Amino acid sequence: MLVLGCIGNDKPKRPTNLISKADMETILYDLYIINGAKGVNGKLLENNGFLPETYILEKHGIDSLQFATSNDYYAFDTEQYKGIIENVKAKLEQKKGQLEALEKEKAEVAKRKRDSLRKKGKKKQDSIRKVMEKQKDTAKYKLQELSIDN
Repeated sequence: MLVLGCIGNDKPKRPTNLISKADMETILYDLYIINGAKGVNGKLLENNGFLPETYILEKHGIDSLQFATSNDYYAFDTEQYKGIIENVKAKLEQKKGQLEALEKEKAEVAKRKRDSLRKKGKKKQDSIRKVMEKQKDTAKYKLQELSIDN
């Protein structure tokens, strides 16, 4: 039994074209981003002929076999792979924070713009009201002059 138990647990040979840990993190990061985009609007990507996995492989200058063998190699050592995934997760969280801050900033700019337009509109209304009141007062004064003169 001991012999049979060890057969499936052989560590994969180190591939000759092993992707570095740093590059593997970058590739996995890109894959997570692309998979998120597919989850949100996969049909749009498909309809435009965008093949996410092919794009990632071409972007990083690797082929699917190189990625698969490198991924298997790193995944065999679960602690090492866990570290890679945690680094990817940290990058994703950082990017999420940056995007949330950008969204918040855009919302604040839009609010300031709306508020300034409201103020400007109110000032216009007030100035129109003043002009109309002045014209009304002038008309009353002229009517009074006419009635005094007659």
